[in-house]
Amino acid sequence: MDIDDRDIVLAVIGLLTLLVGVVLGWLARSYAVRRRLRRKQAFFGLPGNSECLAVVNREAGGEGAVHRVDVFALLELAALTTECGAHTRIVQHDLAQQGFGERTEFCLGGPHANRRTAAHLQSFLPGVTVVTDAEPADQRGSFRIGEEVYRVDPGVSEYVLLARLAADGNARPVFLFCGQRAITHQAAIRYLVRHHEKLARTHSDRPFALLLKVVNSQAYGPDVVELVADVTKAAVGSPPPAPIRTKSGIPGRGRLRDRPTTHPRTRTDPDEVRP
Repeated sequence: MDIDDRDIVLAVIGLLTLLVGVVLGWLARSYAVRRRLRRKQAFFGLPGNSECLAVVNREAGGEGAVHRVDVFALLELAALTTECGAHTRIVQHDLAQQGFGERTEFCLGGPHANRRTAAHLQSFLPGVTVVTDAEPADQRGSFRIGEEVYRVDPGVSEYVLLARLAADGNARPVFLFCGQRAITHQAAIRYLVRHHEKLARTHSDRPFALLLKVVNSQAYGPDVVELVADVTKAAVGSPPPAPIRTKSGIPGRGRLRDRPTTHPRTRTDPDEVRP
């Protein structure tokens, strides 16, 4: 074999080695992508071609209307479910009359506006109380979890409970986004999408409840979110706590978090969008 033939053989061998490397790399990447997708589908209970429910509250003042911020949250949720190969059906809270565990459920809204949320809190998170009374005004919307109280300061400091609920190992989970304002639901969904791999490693298929804080939403929208605490034990293992304060103004037990500040307050955007 002369020098030219040897060069050709070496070039062919090099090309074949390169092609084999490319194919093996592509196969390894495809396997990693499929494995990550299967893990995501398992965590959310969304196998391919399955159906899930998005349960939303009705916006006051309109039949069938949904708050525009909740619409943005539903769009981000739809992107997640589409990536898992699932189909999302939007149901308003007073029409969602079905059992628990047949389909994955994403439930948005506080118990004052979403009956489904109220039922989930009562059944699975008895240690959580949300103040829905109109008076006293400074307590409205407050969370009490165990012995801690978390008050809302609109546009400055707002809380949302992000929970994954499951009746047993074979049931599809319910993801609960129970916030003090509509923008906190969108913030909680973004947090879940960004951190689902870490949450899956930490909690596997077990239920959990996380308290998140949305910081300065009047300036940053739903983008700045802090994890306050994993409140699973207090939320799941405690009996319903006593009221924070009676209508007579007598304070209840519990330490108060985030007292009102002098920052300007913003009002909830009244815009509505019909789905």
